[in-house]
Amino acid sequence: TRVLALPRWHTVAIRIISTRFLKLLLLAMDKSNTIVLFDVDGTLTKPRNAATAEMKAVLAALRQRVTIGVVGGSDIHKIKEQLGETLIDDFDYVFGENGLTAFHLGKVIGTESIKTALGEENLKRFINFVLGYLSTVDIPVKRGTFIEFRNGMINVSPIGRNCSQQERDDFEKYDKGGSNYDSLKVAKCLVI
Repeated sequence: TRVLALPRWHTVAIRIISTRFLKLLLLAMDKSNTIVLFDVDGTLTKPRNAATAEMKAVLAALRQRVTIGVVGGSDIHKIKEQLGETLIDDFDYVFGENGLTAFHLGKVIGTESIKTALGEENLKRFINFVLGYLSTVDIPVKRGTFIEFRNGMINVSPIGRNCSQQERDDFEKYDKGGSNYDSLKVAKCLVI
């Protein structure tokens, strides 16, 4: 869970999947001095899945008691796919792309880009290296869109972002114990 410390507020970091725990928070906090920030994948939703209606209802109730925000590695469009089209109005703060795109009460308060920081030549060198490396890795499935450029990171997916949810789940199991685990682990270290 990522935490952004904001001045004059008590910041609470929580890693949850259950709405039951959120309901307990409703009783313990007040809006004047508390901000609760949530990660998206694996916390508010299963990775790349939509939030349940129950989760959205509990978050809305929690927002009546405390300031809430969401922090995700994905861009705002992908976070909206998971948390709904009204995302930037449903949370007091929204930080997409690991905080490089920021909203407060529905308005943009800042944007940054890895491209500006690294420069085009360094990005091309890195992307060429990763694509070359991935072309040598033998895994059961490859589906395309292996590199996705975002403002704050370069997302590398050995099987490709175009894979189905079932293929993603199968690859996660394979990655945890497959024959290429060590080489893929090296690839993950290179892209972080």
